[in-house]
Amino acid sequence: MAFKYDFETALVRKGHDSYAEDHAPQPKEGFDYIPMAVADMGFIVCPSIVEKIKGRLDHPIFGYYGASPETEEWWNCVIDWQKYKHGVELTKEQIGFQHGVHGGNVQALKIFARPGDRVMLHTPAYGSFIRNLKNLGYVMVESPLYLDENNVWRMNFEDMEKKIVSENIQTLLFCSPHNPTGRVWEKWELKKMMEICEKYAVKVVSDEIWSDFVFEGKKHTPLQTVSEYAKYNTIAMYAPSKTFNLAGFNGSYHVCYDKWLQGRLAKEAGLTIYNKMHLLTLHAFQGAYSEEGKEWHKELLQVIETNATYAVNYIKEHFEGVNVSMSDGTYVIFIDCKEWMEKHGKTQDELYNKALEYGVGWQDGRGFGGMTHQRINLAQPTWRVKEAMDRLDKYVFNAQW
Repeated sequence: MAFKYDFETALVRKGHDSYAEDHAPQPKEGFDYIPMAVADMGFIVCPSIVEKIKGRLDHPIFGYYGASPETEEWWNCVIDWQKYKHGVELTKEQIGFQHGVHGGNVQALKIFARPGDRVMLHTPAYGSFIRNLKNLGYVMVESPLYLDENNVWRMNFEDMEKKIVSENIQTLLFCSPHNPTGRVWEKWELKKMMEICEKYAVKVVSDEIWSDFVFEGKKHTPLQTVSEYAKYNTIAMYAPSKTFNLAGFNGSYHVCYDKWLQGRLAKEAGLTIYNKMHLLTLHAFQGAYSEEGKEWHKELLQVIETNATYAVNYIKEHFEGVNVSMSDGTYVIFIDCKEWMEKHGKTQDELYNKALEYGVGWQDGRGFGGMTHQRINLAQPTWRVKEAMDRLDKYVFNAQW
């Protein structure tokens, strides 16, 4: 498949301020390291982003900045992107800059809940969600997802409602699309969930940072669009940082429709300078949410879906005893190795470290609540994904060790 943009070059990131590679373990001699743990991408970014940043660097003064045509353009590009990707019409008042989605989630949680309160979370869950709840002094109440008869991850609505009542839940921390399972929730699922939340006056913090990663035939439904209750009782988080691999610029934003909550978010943001936008982040946003950014992102999705299809099929065909579900979106898959480990008498640590020994840098699923799982990041050139699967085949799952 021919692409206009380069999704095949694998730049050497070690020594270039890369969390994914600078602290990576050293594999056996003869093997390089394939970074498949940290959730950033191994692709060269969209050219318009680089052009925008370079254009600003040509004016070599970087002092304090405020309202200007450029900052007005920030609002416009966010509004345009949300309409383009999700069909949502927004105003400036409904959008607020966040230094990062983690920080935004924390701000929203602090508005909805106090330390000691119980907060519901679907598990397996993104590890930072678990850490955030613990660090903020909340009591995490898990509502486990389950695999249905078609091997699709689902919410257990009966379990949710039961625990909301018994644990006096007032806040839900939600992930849509879901990390680490890759589920893109269907509209009926979101409506059902919000009916339960409305019944018990539960507020929702909805992390939708993965909303732009949805495969062919699937559709991301912004949680705030499924009902009036959802619209005014949810604070949602978005970012180009995941979509365009800009995590190093720390820029995201919230969407909030309720005027009182907008004021509370502004108050929380104003308590420190944490939410001040970095000057170059401003221009990176504009380069990402541009016409070229839209074109680049369309090609990116084709590459990611190709990688996911290849990896899932390879695992199903070659790794007996490993269970995997085809993701609907994101660029991660969550594989369960329980049966394989039991059959071969291996522990989670042994399996995890064996792959690292041969340069496959996957992520231990225990940090997500998956005690026999591994999370694999597929946002790499396709040939690198194939190389990783080949190594897992030859040296891990089908090897004598």
